Amino acid sequence: MKRFLPLFLSVLMLLSLVGCGGNAGQPAGNKVIEDGATIGEGEKSFVTEVVDADGNTVKFTVQTNEKTVGEALQKLGVIDGEEGDYGLYIKTVNGITADYNKDGVYWAFYVDGEYAMTGADMTDVVDGTVYTFRVEK
Repeated sequence: MKRFLPLFLSVLMLLSLVGCGGNAGQPAGNKVIEDGATIGEGEKSFVTEVVDADGNTVKFTVQTNEKTVGEALQKLGVIDGEEGDYGLYIKTVNGITADYNKDGVYWAFYVDGEYAMTGADMTDVVDGTVYTFRVEK
């Protein structure tokens, strides 16, 4: 028993460190979703398309009960930004940050291929819609 106790305690401590590590300290919006994945839970479903500065595209399905696209994606850690005079200014999508002050690029938001007239935080979730975030200059 004396030989197994230190081994057992070491394994238990290692497991607790791994379990506590999770996303601790990781900023919201840094979650990276794989192409073709389905995330979230809820009665409404929409597709999110993320196009980076090099034109690489990732598409995934979001299931939610949230009212707006922004609420759904923030809650799932897919987007992050800061509140401004005109709502949420999205800076990070699917782990990719667009920094206008540094590179002159920003996240443009599209609804079914059309440039959105409202921000993601003010756009209601509509089943079957494709919401696109594209890095643009």
